[in-house]
Amino acid sequence: MLKDKVVASLGQKSLLMPTWIKAALAANDRLKLYLSILQSAEQHAHSPTAPNMDWSRELAKLGLHDEKWLQGVVKSAYFDDDTLVFPEQPQLLLALSEDINVMARPMCDESSEQSNTFLERREYWLSQIKQNAESEGISSAFLRSLTHGDRKAGDSFHLFVMDLHKELNSLSSEIATETIDGAHVWQIESTDQTYIKAFMRGLHRTAPLKFSHPGLDTAVTRDGDRLLIQNDIGTNDVHVLVIEVLPESLQLTYSDLHKGRFNFFKQLLEDIGFSWHVFEPKTSDGLNAGKPYQLGNAMLSGDSEVLLAGLEALAAQIVFVIDWNRARKRLEKFIAKSQVQELLRHAAKEQFGHMGWLMAGGEQLIYKAMQDVDNEAFRVGDRLDDVLGESAASNYLAELLRMSSVMLQQKQPQALIADEARILLARILRNRTFEFDLLAEHAAYCHALAFSLCDTFDAGTRIPLEQMQQQVNRAKKWERQADHQLMEARVRAERQERWGPVLGILDKADDIADALEEAMFTYSLSLVPPLTGLPTPVLDYARQLANTTLAAIQDQIKAIEIARHLSDNANDVDSDQFLQTIWRMLRAERICDDLSRQARVEIIRHLHASAASLMIANELVNALEKASDHLLAAGYALRQLVLTKTGVK
Repeated sequence: MLKDKVVASLGQKSLLMPTWIKAALAANDRLKLYLSILQSAEQHAHSPTAPNMDWSRELAKLGLHDEKWLQGVVKSAYFDDDTLVFPEQPQLLLALSEDINVMARPMCDESSEQSNTFLERREYWLSQIKQNAESEGISSAFLRSLTHGDRKAGDSFHLFVMDLHKELNSLSSEIATETIDGAHVWQIESTDQTYIKAFMRGLHRTAPLKFSHPGLDTAVTRDGDRLLIQNDIGTNDVHVLVIEVLPESLQLTYSDLHKGRFNFFKQLLEDIGFSWHVFEPKTSDGLNAGKPYQLGNAMLSGDSEVLLAGLEALAAQIVFVIDWNRARKRLEKFIAKSQVQELLRHAAKEQFGHMGWLMAGGEQLIYKAMQDVDNEAFRVGDRLDDVLGESAASNYLAELLRMSSVMLQQKQPQALIADEARILLARILRNRTFEFDLLAEHAAYCHALAFSLCDTFDAGTRIPLEQMQQQVNRAKKWERQADHQLMEARVRAERQERWGPVLGILDKADDIADALEEAMFTYSLSLVPPLTGLPTPVLDYARQLANTTLAAIQDQIKAIEIARHLSDNANDVDSDQFLQTIWRMLRAERICDDLSRQARVEIIRHLHASAASLMIANELVNALEKASDHLLAAGYALRQLVLTKTGVK
């Protein structure tokens, strides 16, 4: 204190600022903890039987482990009418007074209008605390005035602490005693420079990806054995990133308003080796509209080489959380939420990010491309993934984000980026194969139905009735999922004529799924007591029918994949392969016709005395034969689509 007075008397108060700010930031941490404890005491007083939080870890982290009385505040609190009572009230109010003095000192020791405002607010709260220190408890009104964060409700002690913290962050960059590679530093040791440079090296590597957006200012100081690094990633009080560099570990504290962005940043750091401990979401009045915000600690342990590499890698990731939520919301207009998350992770991993796309026009860049490139393909209200398909839409957006970032870094005009966006979309539309996605997915369900039917016939009468019912239920589920592909094609065909041929194919292919599901159900009836299954000769023909149908469905899947890649300049080999596959589907239908006739002979021969079994066996064979008929119809429809699209002869 004597040194403080001497320096102050010489008129060099600025020399005291780094020390004052460090002490003020420590006081800020303590004040926020005191207010949290006070709110917990209020909650305990309302619900005495609810479990109490153990504050030992938080107290130890702030050097308050010897202040045992703080642990008792919550446990002893109770309400007397509307007054919160606890024995430790004098100590807590004294701690609030002392630390608000320490925290406000850097701002109140200047002569300016803003400093006078801070001074008036400090004096007001000191007087309020002093008046209430003489009371036997804290009234509900005063308790709210200490803890609320709603600016519309007037000033509060909590709001004063928040405003002081903002100003401290601003002052810390203004009074830094040194700048190292762009970082504002003070009171560091010579050995700290290596770590600071590693952090700034990573920061500078990706900082251009934020373009003209503010942020990424870095402040560094030392506190005992900890080197503290704080980076400015947002203007909101809750969006905070602080790194502690310890002798054998890096520890990062990160809080965020948005759960999605928190999880995004968490995964980025996990990918470079950090492990996380995530706390329960916290809630503060006036922050994030009163909704919970996310808080977590990340840690990386190792020797100095590991820590230096970790610092550099960590710093390079920070730019990707800037305006992340704005990018997410805009991208969700074009593709599904889960795909947006994956797209933003890809953009960060490949280090082109999302800010270039936002700066180049964001969603308007895509809307303009959709409007200009093909009036028949896109109509008002269309989503990109509805027209292109999920995979193609995601790929387009990924390339657009990359291209926007690269071109802006090259100082290319936005008009040129818009032209490239249109050209890229037009190229995708010319080579589109996404209509085959629905065909392939529907064929996959038909394949699953046929394969399951073959397995069931192989098991014969040995399959338990309960297991048979599970097979029937699963077949029904697959048939319904196949129906969904048809319904989606109908919706698309109503909006765009070009989906008409695809709808025609799926309309026929869906009859395959219906017939196979019906065959599974019909066969299950033959195992319902008193029936004991079908005779072996009849079951053998049913098995041959199912196996032939399965082979034809496999050819259908192959034909769809060949058709997907055929174009108007397809070579003879591809064309021949496609047509030969369709021919095998035709041949399978003829084989099934012959097998069904032979099966009926065996049905009459072995089941003429059992009307129920004869009916079941006949319906089973009919269903299998229908599946092959519908396969042929779907194959011809696919052939016509390819002939129309490519001119294959």
